[in-house]
Amino acid sequence: MKRLIIAVQKSGRLQEESLELLRECGLKVNYRNGQLKVITSDYPAEILFLRNSDIPGYVADGVVDLGIVGSNLLEEEESETEVVLGLNFSKCRLSFAVPKNSKIRQTADLEGMRIATSYPNSVSKFLSGEGITADIHTISGSVEIAPTLDLADAIADIVSTGNTLFQNNLREVFSFLDSEAVLIKGKLFDPEKQELLDQLVFRIQSVLAAKEFKYILLNAPKEKLDAICNVLPGMKSPTILPLAIDGWVSVHSVVKQKEVWEVVRKLKTEGAQGILVCPIEKMVS
Repeated sequence: MKRLIIAVQKSGRLQEESLELLRECGLKVNYRNGQLKVITSDYPAEILFLRNSDIPGYVADGVVDLGIVGSNLLEEEESETEVVLGLNFSKCRLSFAVPKNSKIRQTADLEGMRIATSYPNSVSKFLSGEGITADIHTISGSVEIAPTLDLADAIADIVSTGNTLFQNNLREVFSFLDSEAVLIKGKLFDPEKQELLDQLVFRIQSVLAAKEFKYILLNAPKEKLDAICNVLPGMKSPTILPLAIDGWVSVHSVVKQKEVWEVVRKLKTEGAQGILVCPIEKMVS
């Protein structure tokens, strides 16, 4: 039987979120720390645990079918791969940062400066596009320490919360590349596995769509129904069911996650009672 071979990060947050997503898609992944390969049950797939920087190359060479990596790594490596789908997690940005007392405030201030980074290609491409000439020092890990050691005037590194910069007495100047986890495939992808890939993409899209919405249920007096339905756009229109109590109905709908609290407030104002907001596990449009 054909199996999809999927490469994920060997360790770290990206690995954890990748495995969580695959499990939510119905792949049973019985992983223990230190394992390099897991064959999933309930879906024909094999998970390989590789160094993050190796994944694009393995995918491009056809050693594995798919990979889950940060899009910033693809930008840096410029590998022969194709993004199948954005996965909406592990979001971060590639930013320039400087010591808090630095006079560097904008792009032009980087002219002639020493910049330490683990992403020399991405930094060079950006600076070239801005017409800036700088001295780029490539460092593997612990980039934040470079200004303290007087190895650099600025750094360019991945930022998510900004806590690491704060702890090293640095401030973010500006970001120049946004990143998120993506599912990638190579040009040598086996066409006989396309149906398996289509199934996996369908499952991932259903899981990701569900995370953006909440299921909402409430009780409402019939005379308030029109006003309440105007608050609830739903996917098409709310579902309305009669209650055993005369003059009352149960209203069911789907609301965008970011709008939930405002919608609940409006529903209360319009007379809704017994409002329940529930997570959605999967959503197929």
